Amino acid sequence: MRFTRPSFRCITLLAAAFALTGAISADVSCPPVFGDHMVLQRDKPVAVWGTADAGESIAVEFDDHSTTTAAAADGRWAVHLDPLAASATPRTLTVRGRNTLTYSDVLVGDVWLCSGQSNMEKPLGPRKGQRPTDDSEAEIASAEHPLLRLYQVPQGGRPTEKIASLRWVACTPETIVGTQFSAAGYFFGREIQRELGVPVGLIHASYGGTMIEAWMPPEAFASSPKLAPLRDRRYFAWVEGVQATELHQSMIAPLVPFTLRGFLWYQGEANCMDADDAIYAAKLGALITSWRTLFRDETAPFYFAQLAPFNYSAWEKFQKWLTPEALPLFWESQARALAVPNTALVVTTDLAGDARDIHPTNKRDVGLRFARLALWRTYGREPDFPGFAQFVSSESLDGGRIRVRLKNTGGSLHSRDGQPLTHFAVAGRDKAFKPAHAAIDGDTIIVSSPEVPAPLAVRFGWHETANPNLVNAAGLPVVPFRTDSWRVQIERPKVDTAAPAPSS
Repeated sequence: MRFTRPSFRCITLLAAAFALTGAISADVSCPPVFGDHMVLQRDKPVAVWGTADAGESIAVEFDDHSTTTAAAADGRWAVHLDPLAASATPRTLTVRGRNTLTYSDVLVGDVWLCSGQSNMEKPLGPRKGQRPTDDSEAEIASAEHPLLRLYQVPQGGRPTEKIASLRWVACTPETIVGTQFSAAGYFFGREIQRELGVPVGLIHASYGGTMIEAWMPPEAFASSPKLAPLRDRRYFAWVEGVQATELHQSMIAPLVPFTLRGFLWYQGEANCMDADDAIYAAKLGALITSWRTLFRDETAPFYFAQLAPFNYSAWEKFQKWLTPEALPLFWESQARALAVPNTALVVTTDLAGDARDIHPTNKRDVGLRFARLALWRTYGREPDFPGFAQFVSSESLDGGRIRVRLKNTGGSLHSRDGQPLTHFAVAGRDKAFKPAHAAIDGDTIIVSSPEVPAPLAVRFGWHETANPNLVNAAGLPVVPFRTDSWRVQIERPKVDTAAPAPSS
């Protein structure tokens, strides 16, 4: 089958016309996210919207569901179809005004929005300057999934001839390459489609090297006094069009309020490079809340990935020079966002492979872990799945030992490789951390070190390249943690390389 690229000129003109609200006469239209081969969300009222002439009568029909409305004075109109049952039978969505729009091969299932920066953006196929994802050739060759539908939003919302975008396509080896679709998103969608047996639609809107601020709508900044001043800050950026709110306006807002099941988020590297540990959790929380409001589901699941291990401290091209503790502190900030209801975190400490590569090639397990969270939390398919174990509390024991309690263990803890537990450290009053021995005791850990006779604090996985071997009953890594709240140095002083060397 030949994969035909869309007419990008026509799509761009359509998007521009959709944004105008003048008094000129216009045919009834829907935004580009409506199209042939799309998936409509099951079990929820389905939003359908667009523009037409002021006062024009609009009728929307799908199978035996229909509704009518009239365009407002500014030409905008919107309706909701009654909740639909999942169906793999191709049907037609029709929008009638003075003209008629017909969208064919429309399925009903679950729709997820996948977003973030380069590790969500990394495609299943090749990407210049990056190593290919693991087993990419074999994975592409087997990517024939007619009930998995893909919708690619181009960078900055601007279509190019290099990437097929702004159209729904059935997943095939040809379309997975032609769209340069997210590998993590693909593996997630493939897994839940197989497990649920219903159509799945994935909307992918990511942009490498971007700060979370670019994805936040104005409402997110306005939600908190400590976030409001950040709306007008000028951010370091590798490309244009990625200042605060800009990617939300170009890549997310055109999708609003398409009816979704939930969100997947893999972002943070750019903020970590900016030593943005103190307030990132607040930013992520504001983004989650604002996106849920815009997409009209205040409880929509939002699952996000922990940044993978990477030696940020070895790089001096970032705006700030980081220490090996900067990434663990950022992990801690990411985990604090779990205070927002109906969220969950994918841990990736064991998936980096090469800690010198900021784009780990194992995206299959990232996607499958997203899928397990969704099957557990959203769909109730894995009632015994514990998620990822997290620190709860600690207590001092005699003999210079500390007991650490965890939750989400699934009833037991293990060493992934059968070797002694790694990446534990303790410190006493001097706050100097020393490597520690750690022993599993049920679903707790007993930690000690002969170098620290009176330990006060425990840290686990507290290094940018740490790959600990402690896992829970599901074989999943434990979230890195610390029991102290001591100040952590995350920036190194910059060296003036232009200054003359001191004389001997």
